[in-house]
Amino acid sequence: MRYFFITVFTILLFIMFTFAQKKELSAAESVPQKMGYMQGFPPQGAKVLSARDGSFFKFPALRYSVVHMREFMPTVNVPRDNMVPVSHFEYDLDDRIDTITFHPIGGVRKISWRESLDLNYTDGIIVLHKGKVVYEKYFAELTPERVHAVMSVTKSFTGLLAAALYAEGRLDPTKLVRDYVPELSSSGFGDATVRDLMDMTTAIKYSEDYSDPTAEIWAFSAAGNPMIEHSGGINGYYDYLKTVKKDGEHGNVFGYRTVNADALGWVISRITGKSVAQLMAETFWQRMGMEQDAYYQVDALGIPFAGGGLNASLRDLARVGEMLRQGGMWRGVRILPVGTVEDILHGGSPKKFAPSEPGKTLKGWSYRNMWWITNNSHRAYMARGVHGQAIYIDPVAEMVIVRLASTYLASNLQIDSLSLPAYSAVADYLLNLPD
Repeated sequence: MRYFFITVFTILLFIMFTFAQKKELSAAESVPQKMGYMQGFPPQGAKVLSARDGSFFKFPALRYSVVHMREFMPTVNVPRDNMVPVSHFEYDLDDRIDTITFHPIGGVRKISWRESLDLNYTDGIIVLHKGKVVYEKYFAELTPERVHAVMSVTKSFTGLLAAALYAEGRLDPTKLVRDYVPELSSSGFGDATVRDLMDMTTAIKYSEDYSDPTAEIWAFSAAGNPMIEHSGGINGYYDYLKTVKKDGEHGNVFGYRTVNADALGWVISRITGKSVAQLMAETFWQRMGMEQDAYYQVDALGIPFAGGGLNASLRDLARVGEMLRQGGMWRGVRILPVGTVEDILHGGSPKKFAPSEPGKTLKGWSYRNMWWITNNSHRAYMARGVHGQAIYIDPVAEMVIVRLASTYLASNLQIDSLSLPAYSAVADYLLNLPD
């Protein structure tokens, strides 16, 4: 019965993905206010969204749910410290950014920055230059007071916590995963190093191909969904991790797989005795004067989804990006241990990254501590999440960009042609401003 349910569940998700590949409503046509989702007391019919049947994550309903995840799934808080005053940004807004033009990768005509926001279904975007907000706009369902699902940007926060533990000498990346989590000894992770998790160079049988209804990503998602009934002994993310099989030799090639982040989250929790949500709060969220609480989606056992469950506000994510740009400092106070950001900037191996699917389009990039490293002349690096989430840090331009979005395209590789040249164009503009 369990396998029948999993099959039906994966087919449903596959149908959802296939529909998302058709010509969809534009950003203007799909704003949640027009669609009327979850309106009324109670809401009725097709306007009701649910995590049980997956309707909450199907475009265009996704444009509503990314700002309301807590209403669909159980969560755990990452609280701000109410005793710490909000660390407000200085503002020097520059409307000329809207008129910056660039050539999309493979495009014939130039488009403007403002045009690109609609084409990528942007919900909110903020640009910092030298720590000041020079651009900030909200669309669709997002407002300054609301939080937004950041999808796989979560992985970069998990990697950041691991990098901080390494800098403190509490985590040894050369140790095997089984040394920290014996329960994973017989899994494909058992003889991988923690560094293999951090840089996603594990050799495991696990596909994240959303177009394949039999890909392991769907079974992993089902295991972590607390809204469905589980049977057969797999209930929650950790149960699923124990079933992952080895496929090849660890350490040779980059392979982007969400389960690496959740295995790393398990390692972190074993070292500290704290969940990633609690550790994140204590490490930086409660120390930086955040505006909002953040939160994680959790499985049926209350384990935070370390690979994609974080929800946070646009400005607070910008604070994290700026803190990283400052080398782990915030308003004159050291937040992250010395060496944390430097280890991310170490950059990982372009040689291991190149054969991967992302490596075919992100030429010369690498991956380190679950951050994407461009290796461009600006030494830019970023966190990336499906459906258009991004934190982009450009040390040379002294720029941080955070974008939250809800595009019908899941993979960032399909929207990079607009996003990456747009970020570079803004960086060039800011670099050429008179002092």
